[in-house]
Amino acid sequence: MGKNLVQSDARLLCDELPPVGPLALGLWRYTNTDIGHATNLLEAAIDLGINLVDNADVYGLDWGGNGFGACEELLGQVLSGSPELRDQIVLATKGGIQPPVPYNSSSEYLRKACEDSLRRMNVEQIDLYQVHRPDMYTHPAEVAATLDSLVEEEKVIALGVSNHSPSQIKALQEHLRNPLIAVQPEFSALHLNPLRDGILDLAAERDLVPLAWSPLAGGSLATGEGIPSELAAVLDELASRESVDRATIAVAFVLSHPTSPIAILGTQTIERLEKLSEALQVSLTRADVYKIIQASEGVPLP
Repeated sequence: MGKNLVQSDARLLCDELPPVGPLALGLWRYTNTDIGHATNLLEAAIDLGINLVDNADVYGLDWGGNGFGACEELLGQVLSGSPELRDQIVLATKGGIQPPVPYNSSSEYLRKACEDSLRRMNVEQIDLYQVHRPDMYTHPAEVAATLDSLVEEEKVIALGVSNHSPSQIKALQEHLRNPLIAVQPEFSALHLNPLRDGILDLAAERDLVPLAWSPLAGGSLATGEGIPSELAAVLDELASRESVDRATIAVAFVLSHPTSPIAILGTQTIERLEKLSEALQVSLTRADVYKIIQASEGVPLP
């Protein structure tokens, strides 16, 4: 048996924020308006060591939500009813999508987006504020000036980006006075692009923490629907060996990269959170992760 690659230790995003667990709670499906259920889910996540909560102003437009801002508003209601929970989480959210434009990182819009997020979530400060998708028609110097001012006004503690290319990240950082501390790419056993498109290389170069969204590929790595049969077979084989389910192996795969990614879990059931948290007890070797990669891509590595 080779060395276990699964990075199960806490991650430090920056010195100004407390350590966070290797699993995060993603709120894109946080659309059940039952405040009791929404509160219980957050409390259960915290009890499992899942203390990074990742939201976005655009969440609520799908998954049965009530529209733009709905998931931030629901979290705001939860925190209003249980204010003690605010200090137990590291709160991340995103802005810069303006349906149907679709992207707007102009100074005026991005500032308003951040201030609206603060109001909806009923908080005085956002721990990690991320530009959700790059607006190619706003100069990165303008984006940087807005983000820096939000930090200086103490509306935001730390900064990150989501769905940006390495060159877009470098261009933005060149104009920022504050460091970017996190990148948020789609990364899973089915979506391996960050291994080869330079994102994880840049994370390693600049000590950026990768926040992997859709680590279960929208659930298909749990159900097996629409994934290569070879990949399902490898995941099932490893799941049997580790006495967990296929989805838990898929999460452990994301946690195995040496940049110590955080896997953002979108499930809205406490039972699934508990199951997926077993990824921290899984052991995956170098041979295992390369077997997953080859099964996913359907070709042997050169």
